[in-house]
Amino acid sequence: MKYAKIAGLFVVAFLLNRAAPAILDRFVQLGGTETAIANSLWCMGLFLVFGWACSKLAEGTVFPNFTLQLLVGIVLHDALAPIAAQIMLAVVVCTALAAIILKGGGDELDRKDVVKIAFPTLMIAVIGYLITFFVMFPLLMLLGLNGKTAALLAAILGSTDPAALIPTLKRIVFKDEYKRLSSISVAESALNDAVGAIFTAAVASMILAGTSVDTLGGLVSGLFSAENMLQLGQQFLFGTIAGVIGWAAMYAYEAHKSRDNERDVGETTYDFALVLAIPLVTFLLAQVIHGNGFLAAFVAGLLANYNHGKEYFRTTLHTMEIKIESIAKPTIFMMVGPFVALGDLGDTAVLGLLVSVVFILVARPVAVMLSLLPTDLSMKDKLFMSIVRETGVIPVVLAVITVAQFPELTLLMPLTAWVVIWTLTLLPAVTPWWSRKLGVVQ
Repeated sequence: MKYAKIAGLFVVAFLLNRAAPAILDRFVQLGGTETAIANSLWCMGLFLVFGWACSKLAEGTVFPNFTLQLLVGIVLHDALAPIAAQIMLAVVVCTALAAIILKGGGDELDRKDVVKIAFPTLMIAVIGYLITFFVMFPLLMLLGLNGKTAALLAAILGSTDPAALIPTLKRIVFKDEYKRLSSISVAESALNDAVGAIFTAAVASMILAGTSVDTLGGLVSGLFSAENMLQLGQQFLFGTIAGVIGWAAMYAYEAHKSRDNERDVGETTYDFALVLAIPLVTFLLAQVIHGNGFLAAFVAGLLANYNHGKEYFRTTLHTMEIKIESIAKPTIFMMVGPFVALGDLGDTAVLGLLVSVVFILVARPVAVMLSLLPTDLSMKDKLFMSIVRETGVIPVVLAVITVAQFPELTLLMPLTAWVVIWTLTLLPAVTPWWSRKLGVVQ
């Protein structure tokens, strides 16, 4: 019955998509500002209603709500056409929502635990990302992609996704000696999202500057040139500085809340606005000083550590989690729809499956085994980490940003969509089974 309802939802989306061109034409006839308002409210309504329906119908099925939201967005390709015509608006919306999600990823981690797992986290999030990139690039070339598409796709796919990973790990009860695996996985997913954003921007800048990326040698020499390394260092350094400043703002807010709590003022209805604004302003500050905004948002959330601090933050954080689950994530996943039609998905189905298989079964295990060699993680730890490879929110955001810069690279978005679909559908289902096989759960 649940699967019949899911099928019904897709039928409704398909029929609405067929009727959408006539509806949008009526909006055009309104003219001027009224057309813009009508188009905006129409798209916003689709995101909210279908995002909610996907989350509701996914309960108790093998399909994660993220997968359904992405697929429904693609079915609604024509209905979401106004967004495709305003691609920079899509970039801004996705970037802002991703910054909030990354701040939430920092909230999920206990600052004290992060200190204990800092070395393996840095190794897998930074070195592991680079290994993933340099493994995927030649393999994508072998699958027939040109150098530009292969380089950008390898950079985009290198980030894991805390939005999908955290719910999966919350369902697993680890044995005491393996509990740090959850923290490492979440910390990696948040940190390498920032690494992925920095690296993708670097690859895009190289291509825009005319650097040849048709061979692995040319790509390596371009990436590790003195100028590019300086730019990468600035992104990390100034992103971290902006994150610390964002944390200072959160610390001031925490001090204010502590005084309110002592006076029994309690939670106020407008507190959420400040918690929401700080990661956005932190992101902006990082951009202004040429740092990475995603890294800044994560660092601010991690240092503030609201989830592991005072009890009176619980309501605010719970409110933020609800907003992220009901608005931010569905909007980002459905944002693939304006840029990928069902026909595009069908035409790239085989290639998308091959890219996903190579990504899951080759690039990820190689990256884990090599990057974690200097650490004290056991083989069981590494085998578990090899299967934790959900790809979602940040790769979608990076793909939207990249497509805005390179509209001629038509394979970027559909292939990103396929990898997201396969990893979000298979890996959350496989991870609990794999954890039991390894004996790392209670």
